[in-house]
Amino acid sequence: MKSVSLSHTVVDSPTTSSYRVVQWATGDVGARALRAVIEHPNLALAGVYAYSADKVGRDAGELCGLGAIGVTATGSLDQILALGADCVLYMPLRCDIDTVCRLLESGANIVTTCGEFHRPASMDPAVRARVESACRAGNTSIHSTGSSPGFITEAVPLVLSSIQRELRGLTIEEYADMSQRDSPAIPFEIMGFGRPPAQFDTRRADNLRHAFGPSLQLVADAIGRPLDTVDAIAEVALARRRTEIVAGTLEAGTVAAQRITISGRHKGTVLLQFRANWYCTTDIDAAWDLRPTGWRVRVDGDAPLDIDMRFPFPLTQMNEISPAYTANRPVNAIPFVCAAPPGIRTAVDLPTITASLA
Repeated sequence: MKSVSLSHTVVDSPTTSSYRVVQWATGDVGARALRAVIEHPNLALAGVYAYSADKVGRDAGELCGLGAIGVTATGSLDQILALGADCVLYMPLRCDIDTVCRLLESGANIVTTCGEFHRPASMDPAVRARVESACRAGNTSIHSTGSSPGFITEAVPLVLSSIQRELRGLTIEEYADMSQRDSPAIPFEIMGFGRPPAQFDTRRADNLRHAFGPSLQLVADAIGRPLDTVDAIAEVALARRRTEIVAGTLEAGTVAAQRITISGRHKGTVLLQFRANWYCTTDIDAAWDLRPTGWRVRVDGDAPLDIDMRFPFPLTQMNEISPAYTANRPVNAIPFVCAAPPGIRTAVDLPTITASLA
């Protein structure tokens, strides 16, 4: 339940109060968030929602690699609502607006990795009105965040733009080496690697425009340079020779790398840009700059910057370590969202998210 009510949009930093939290969904990211909540000094786990029948009834600690803690998972929304938690960490694969609204109306704030809430103005007006009504009814707030979009498309650009007085452009490059992913469904079925170029689904560009565009628009609005348009293009590069990756085989001449660029234009000129560079091998038929997994952010301004953020661990540890990049920021955001005024709250509305590690 929200303990602080403010009359303005910008949120003050919360105190070190304790918050009762529900973890919703326990996949790779959800399990990492669950563990973080259990170990957090100012959070208390109130409950867990699980989709899989084999997880319902199991102890929350066991679901995230810890010992039993006495809190068991449920598959019942009504049981979650009855807990009266301060916040729900909502991390399903797909957002269910009916469920979100019931949680908000019940008095539970939400921090979510679902991307629907990064920028209210980008939402379907009817959905936005419904969610905001639920927030008013429950005196609650909802906030979308994660690693990408979220940290790299909002928190980082907002900080870097804070030392500029003239900004001509800001480009975020994301690099992901998929060669060591051990699930064939991700590279081959979902992402389209290993297909002839004519069979690559270019709709992926539009999907990423919807996912990342609101973040770019949020930053542009905040710095006083609203975007006129946001467009996206998809490019593919082909394997030069037959290549073995952990998940399977890429035949020569099939898609081995893809580059999807989302560009936000202000007065006709690209101001903010996000480019996803995802690849299974660097031995491709295009002269692309494919760097190790991580991010690069370049700022063209009166205080120019070129920043590399690389994941400093072997790709074989990706499955173990990478969920933290997405899970930790939502956990750290809980006190700030609980302290926020009712409504859909963005990275601009909230204070700088500071981790409580004591």
